[in-house]
Amino acid sequence: QVQLVESGGGLVQAGGSLRLSCAASGGTFSNYAMGWFRQAPGKEREFVAAINWSGGTTYYSDSVKGRFTISRDNAKNTVYLRMNSLKPEDTAVYYCAADETGWGTGRSPNNYDYWGQETQVTVSS
Repeated sequence: QVQLVESGGGLVQAGGSLRLSCAASGGTFSNYAMGWFRQAPGKEREFVAAINWSGGTTYYSDSVKGRFTISRDNAKNTVYLRMNSLKPEDTAVYYCAADETGWGTGRSPNNYDYWGQETQVTVSS
């Protein structure tokens, strides 16, 4: 069973940047695709980005494409989400998740098997 711990959230002004990290333990990290999701108050959890087991393929939601970058370091058992040009509408709690298939092609929370606890990102206008 994989345990995931996010870090790196915080408060930033619009136009600023943050990097989220998600450290994994308890499993073979390189077997899993990894994803980032977010949930704003009163809204459903939504897909943000995903990366396959090797890091060779990435996926993004239209709302973050060109501003966010997902990457992974399998030697460090860590996945990252670099967020640039942040907007107030990016404010949400962010979750990382692991997909046992390794491919990361699904965009529903139901496609993911393990979840981290969350980290808050707040973007002020």
